[in-house]
Amino acid sequence: MAPLRHTGYEERPALLDGAVLWRNAPAGPAAAVLPDGCMDLLFHAGRLLVAGPDTGPHAVGAAPGDGPWTGVRFAPGDAPALLGVPAHELRDRRVDLAALWPGDRVRRLAERIADAPDPAAALEALALRLAADAPRPDPLTRAVARDLARGRTVAGTAAATGLSARQLHRRSLAAFGYGPKTLARVLRLQRALALVRAGAPLAEAAHTAGCADQAHLAREVRALAGTTLTAYAASAGQPPEGVRRVSGGG
Repeated sequence: MAPLRHTGYEERPALLDGAVLWRNAPAGPAAAVLPDGCMDLLFHAGRLLVAGPDTGPHAVGAAPGDGPWTGVRFAPGDAPALLGVPAHELRDRRVDLAALWPGDRVRRLAERIADAPDPAAALEALALRLAADAPRPDPLTRAVARDLARGRTVAGTAAATGLSARQLHRRSLAAFGYGPKTLARVLRLQRALALVRAGAPLAEAAHTAGCADQAHLAREVRALAGTTLTAYAASAGQPPEGVRRVSGGG
């Protein structure tokens, strides 16, 4: 669950390995959350919720008086062991944590976070406690996410991890919420969008991320992010196609 960056959004690396602590303030516009292969533990308006892995864009409102959203975004594949639920059961869903855990426990945790001087730090502390009580992250799952994030093919990833295609698919559903082909598409999209945000020309971003060409990337942005590639580039501060970037020393 990766929100588009805007003036009301801020994030930092969490103390939990591979996780990110983020906040979407009501002063900013609503954020479009894009698929990233991750799951989030959320705190909003006194409630604890879980965001499952997305396969398309999801809007997070930030209306005046609505209060901020705070979240811990876990590394791909880590959340199911911490929360006790397979990722595919929460795919494209936002659910109250009380639907997964005993209500009394969730209520006490939510009250503790709400009463804390810094709710974001309190949410981060909760994530650290969950990780301390859970099994260590599965190195095989992390290897799958790492290999696909680097652009290795699904077949190559299966071979490298010693899994059959069926085993890889089953493990991916439980850990990431969808099969390895979809995860590979999502991670490739994130690679491409990161390059666009960094200022890379669209064709270069597409090629470097592993797309066949710019048109291929444009189709993926439309399918997975619900917007056009040019609109995303404009939101990231990219000049229109055909307009040269001029360096300060040129």
